[in-house]
Amino acid sequence: MRPPRPAPEPRPGDDRTADLIRWAAFACVLVPVVLLWYGASLAGAAGTALGLAAVTAVCRVLLRRSERCAARLLTDEPAPGAHDRERRRRTGTGSHRRGRHPGGNSPVG
Repeated sequence: MRPPRPAPEPRPGDDRTADLIRWAAFACVLVPVVLLWYGASLAGAAGTALGLAAVTAVCRVLLRRSERCAARLLTDEPAPGAHDRERRRRTGTGSHRRGRHPGGNSPVG
């Protein structure tokens, strides 16, 4: 089995999100033109363009936000002892520790 390929180094100006947004903007223009070409009304094509533009804008905001959060997670280091606190929080006593429990919630009959 081959070792995994290292991720390519990002080059200046190599922004995949920007490329994606450019293609989406192109589609916002292309789709209404195609609709008009095939006989749709101008109002219908304009409404489609506005809808696509709104979806593109929301996707752009969400993509940028996701990039910022991912970058923040990569740069943040966990606090000392955070792993121990998380492990203690997950373990507990009571019915959630083991598999089946006799009685209680079993159906009658």
